[in-house]
Order: sequence, then C-alpha cells, then structure tokens
Amino acid sequence: MTKKKRPDGIKAYDEPAGGWGALKAVAETLARQQVAAQGTATLLKANQPEGFDCPGCAWPDPKHTSSFEFCENGAKAITWESTAKRVGPDFFAAHTISELWTWTDHELENEGRLTHPMIYDAQTDRYRPIEWDDAFTLIATALNALESPHQAEFYTSGRASNEAAFLYQTFVRAFGTNNFPDCSNMCHEATSVGLPESIGVGKGTVTLEDFDHADAIFSFGHNPGTNHPRMMTTLRNAARRGARIVVFNPFRERALERFAAPQDPIEMATFSSTEIASAYHQVRVGGDLAALKGMMKLIFERDEQDIGKGGHGVLDRAFIAEHTLGIAALRQDVEQTSWTEILHYSGLSRAALESAVDVYLNANNVILCYGMGLTQHAHGTSNVQQAANLLMLRGNIGRQGAGICPLRGHSNVQGDRTVGITESPGSGLLDGMERAFGFRPSGDKGHSAIEAIEAIVEGRSKALICLGGNLAVAMSDPAVTFAGMRGLDLAVHISTKLNRSHLLTGKTCIVLPCLGRTDLDTQASGPQSVTVEDSMSMVHASRGFLDPPGPLVRSEPAILAGIAQATLGDRYGIDWAGLIGNYDRIRDKIEVVFPDFRDFNRRVRVHGGFRLDVPASRRQWHTASGKANFLPSPGLDEDPRLKNPDTLVLASMRSHDQYNTTVYGLDDRYRGVFGRRDVIFISPADLAARGLQDGDRIDVHGVAPDGGQRRALRGYTAVAYDLPQGSAGGYYPEVNAIVALDHYDHRSGTPAYKGVPVTIIRAADTFAVTPALSE
Repeated sequence: MTKKKRPDGIKAYDEPAGGWGALKAVAETLARQQVAAQGTATLLKANQPEGFDCPGCAWPDPKHTSSFEFCENGAKAITWESTAKRVGPDFFAAHTISELWTWTDHELENEGRLTHPMIYDAQTDRYRPIEWDDAFTLIATALNALESPHQAEFYTSGRASNEAAFLYQTFVRAFGTNNFPDCSNMCHEATSVGLPESIGVGKGTVTLEDFDHADAIFSFGHNPGTNHPRMMTTLRNAARRGARIVVFNPFRERALERFAAPQDPIEMATFSSTEIASAYHQVRVGGDLAALKGMMKLIFERDEQDIGKGGHGVLDRAFIAEHTLGIAALRQDVEQTSWTEILHYSGLSRAALESAVDVYLNANNVILCYGMGLTQHAHGTSNVQQAANLLMLRGNIGRQGAGICPLRGHSNVQGDRTVGITESPGSGLLDGMERAFGFRPSGDKGHSAIEAIEAIVEGRSKALICLGGNLAVAMSDPAVTFAGMRGLDLAVHISTKLNRSHLLTGKTCIVLPCLGRTDLDTQASGPQSVTVEDSMSMVHASRGFLDPPGPLVRSEPAILAGIAQATLGDRYGIDWAGLIGNYDRIRDKIEVVFPDFRDFNRRVRVHGGFRLDVPASRRQWHTASGKANFLPSPGLDEDPRLKNPDTLVLASMRSHDQYNTTVYGLDDRYRGVFGRRDVIFISPADLAARGLQDGDRIDVHGVAPDGGQRRALRGYTAVAYDLPQGSAGGYYPEVNAIVALDHYDHRSGTPAYKGVPVTIIRAADTFAVTPALSE
C-alpha cells in the first residue's frame, strides 16, 4: 500500500531540541539580518554583567555571570533587533500604507529598524518625516484637547525597562488617568489576580537555585524550548541528577521530551541528548483544571487511606494548620467533583493521574511551573489557584526546593508591573507617588487591555499611546479591534520596527523610533544602563553597546519625558529633563515610591543584581486573611458551546520561529512545519470523524456564545498530529481571527486564546486562504 504523502512543508523532525539544529538556526539568522560578524560579538555580551539583558524571555541567569548564556531564540531576538537593515523616509516614500497592508507581518518587521520620527499623511497615504519637537507638540495638543484624560489609553509592552515604565506611569497618572492596558493583561494577568488571593503576591516564589533542590518538577501548559529556552539548561540539569519531571501538555513538545545542550561538547560530539520528562500526560486543551482537581481528589483519598491504616496521612497538617485557611471548603468541592467529569474534561485516565500523584507524594520538594496554557482560558484565574492549592496540600511553598513558578514571557513584563504599570493602583503606590512627587494620583480603576479596546471600539476612548508592542495584532478579534483603532483621533507608537498596528492610521498617527536593548544609550551625564526584573524577581542592569540605528533615534525614557514635558509643562514641578539626564535619578524616585528598591543604585551595580522581596517565599502571607488561602473552583468547564460533539477546543501557540507577535521566519522545526503557518493541528481521530484527512483544506469557525458561527479562518490545511481527541491547535496571532473579544477570563481579563471553541469543515473551493490578520 502506498504511503500517503504529507502536506507540503510538513515533515517529521526527529532530532532533539537544541543541538546542532539550534546552532545552524543561529548561523542562518545572523546571515539573514546581515550581522554575521557584529552579531556574534553582540551575542557574547548577552546576559553578561557588563552587557545587555536579552530582549527575549524572562528566565533568570545564573548570577548573571555566565560566559555563554544565550539560546537559539534569544539569538533570534537579539539579531532581529540589532539587524543591519533600516526603515527610513526613503522606504515610506516608496510604499503607501495601502500597499504595506498587503504585506505579511513577517515582511513588515523584516525590513529593519526605524530611523526617523514619522507622521501619517492621509493625502499621499504615506508616512512622512516629522521633527521630534513638532511630534511632541502634536501629541500634547491632542491629549490636552480631550474632554477627559480617561479618553486616552496608554499601552505598555513587556520589553520596556523599569526606568521607562516608571516614567510612563508617572506621566500618565500626572495627566490624570489609570488607563494602563498592558501586555500582562493578555498573558499572565490570571497570575497577577489569582496568586495574591492565594498566597499574597502575584509572582513566583522560587529562585533559580531552588531547582537544584527539587525532587520533582511539574510542568503545566508551557513550551520552554521555544518560549523560555534558557530554562532548558535548568531542566536538563534537574533530569540528569534524577529529579522527576512530570509534564501536562496537549502537545508533545520536543524540548520537554529530549534536549541536547549546545554548550555540552560531549552531547554535541556524540549526537546524544538528555531525556527531560519522566512522564508526559497529554491533557485535553482546557483540561488542566480537571487534571489538577483529579490529583487533589486522589491526594485526599490517599490521605484517608493512610490514616485508616494507622498512619499520619499524606497532607502536611502542620503547614496547613499554621499557615492556611479554607482546606475544608476545598476538600468538599474536590470530593463532590465526580470521576466521570474529571476524566472526561481532562482527557486523561485515572491511572495517569494516579501515577502523577505517586510522583508528587514521593517527592519531598516539588516545584510547579506553568505558562499560558493555564492562564489564557476563561477559567485561567481558577487554574492558577488550583495549582497553588495542589502545592499547599503538602507545604510545597515557602521552603527550599519547592514553590510555584509562573513562566513569564517578555523580558521585563514582571518588572513593568512592579514599578507601577497597573490599571488598579493600590494605596502603597498612591502613597509612594505622593512621597516622591508631591501629588496623589486617583485611585480609580482604569482600563485593562480588553476594556481599552472596548472603549476604543465604542468611541469612548479617542487616543492611544503604545510604548512598544503590536497591540492590534496581539488582541483577539482583529476585525473588531482593527476597525476601532482606525477610528482613533490620535495613535502614537514608540517602536524599534514597523508593524501592523502602525498601519491602522486613524486621524493622526505618529511613529517614534526608539533604542533597543542592544543599543548604546547616551544622555547628558554619559552612557546609561537600564534595569529589568526576571521571572524570579531578580533585578539587574542592562547596558547596550551598539551604535544606534540612526542619529535621530531616542531612548524610551527620553521620548516619554519629551511627551510628558510637552503635555504637562511644569505641572507638579517634575523635572523631566533632569530625570533623563541621568537614569540614576529615575531609580532614586523608584526607590522612594517602592521601598523594596531600597539602595537601588548601589545594589543594581553588584554583579547579578538583587532579589526583590517575595514574602510568600518565607511563608509570610500578605493576603486579607493573613494566611495562605485554599480557594475552591466549583465545577470544571461549563461552557455550553462544548456540549456539541462537533466542537473542538483550539489552543493558539507560537511557532519556533516566533516570539510573541514577532515572526522571525516560517519554520516550526520541532513540530515539523517548514515554510508555512497556514495549518491547523488536529488528531487523526477527529479528522476521521469529520470525513477529513491529513492535508485537506479546511475552514475553521469560531463558535459564538449563542451557538452561531461568525468568525472564520478559511482555506487552512489540516495537519494530523498527536493530540488528545477534542483538541486542536493553530498559530498565534493568525488564529486571533476566530477569538471573540468578549471571550476572556472575567476575573482577570485574560483573553481565552488557549480555549477557543471551534468547528471544522472541509473548505469551500471558492475561498482562498484567509490573509493573516486581515478583516
């Protein structure tokens, strides 16, 4: 029998993560960005004591002193930013916005670094140069003409430094609003909301050193080989010393299966690798809540059995009695949840959950890591809290080798939150601002990302300033989002590169070119460093060294200070020019507002930086009750759209050639996809049930809350993939086209990108492939 040919661009990739494939990809990336010589020197300064912090992921560095501490996707992020390619006035003179709209997102960003401030000219449909002072005046005039400061939205990307983010929030609060849509709203806001209720802090409790002492590491909903690749060294070391690594993920991600360390000469020379996962449980998309409750149900059963045999039980009763509240309510909820529901929604067998519990109970120290596979669901906050519940049952928070580890994405998304980028300012922030600047901002809640887009769509918000990022593309429901942003009176983008959000021009649209992490930042007092906070609350300095891409490119703090000065003048007596003349002065103000940054300038100059206080790490619980709280989550998944047997649950994901909305290339090596992104991964059983085969062209319909179908991706290619039945996957941000704007976790506002109800049918021959992110 002739074996059926796989779809074009789909072929098996059997190599481990990392290894020679990673080194080859780095070399190709350097060549594509025309920085083969300079790029190699730049990579060697990444994550070094006197160098710059990688603009990619937020995984910490070992004391920030490694001689070789970058990874394949970090190298892509660095070379993407330090590219030799340029986008200046000549480029914009040659291309109308209407033409650029037809380009892919990869093509737009691949043109290179922005070099001049530009303003959109509707008559010519082109961007043209504008002087910095003129740009600041236009922005200030538009902001001050608003009927209310609340008609403006101020978005922050996680790439922004602590110094830039702090200046930004100072300016915006002085302007008079707390409208701070932030990239955290779209990824880990469920962590920022859920963990404070559970343990009193919206951050992880572990340090990098804790991984050296963990007996077991549970991994939920993340793909470290692509999204935080330097974590692979940590996981490899843990696996090699015998720690059990238990994975819950619908996709069999290669990096969680086996990894070859490019820094290990033996593995490279022998083409060998290290097995990472000791057990791999392919939970259904959206089934993590059921899996977590299933594990807790078994732990309670084992506890009763042990006591029945004369033992002391398997719970850490001393920890529970001294440090927690709510165990009875949690136990009641878990025991009332039936095994029929747990097995159905999780897609796992009871034997699989029993084996996971065996590992958990036999480990003295357990770390639970999770990513957006837990947070980007309509019940994302509940997912996070059940993860905390599982750890607390045996006291696995607040001691060496144990704790909870949210895996943040962008390199300073956690730091931006720490220094004040929040739509819900607490009394501590308000008190600190009054101490530092002599005025007390409003404590009213502002807009998160979803709320900001809703306000823009409804015409309640008229202006938008974006500190980095690609907000329109990152948001769900592009047809609605794009139309809303085109209606803005003012849109300002502070960016390193051109992206699709810049093409949604509205009445006045200005693009301001800023320095990147690798660029030398020189102000009045000389070269400057900025600071960032990693996923484990370590704060360290970052200093670029490359010549900026053009003489007119300014730093983010300088741009923000220019806008603030033009908009506010002498209001509150803030010396904006003085602050940017020496970033030490910004850090002095941060220290006044946030006492955890005490002695900031001295401590950040120490190699490795310093760790911010995480009270839960030492079992101090800054919750309303003063205790860590067990928080039940009644039910599992009651979404009525899933009652239809034809409905699948689709998770969006990044390819290996991608970071957030930035697409470096069209290959997803570890999943066997090359040269394309127009694919939907589906299990062979689900294909067969729909009369489909591997390689068939399909239409994917998002199922609306009322059961109707109103969003679609057309002409995509079905790829048979090892997935649990009922699950599907596709690439973000393209699949945002089928995510409704109102489909999100209503506790945290996190869009449900990883839990999209869809139906899939054979494509109508009359439809071509849906252009990426067009209406």
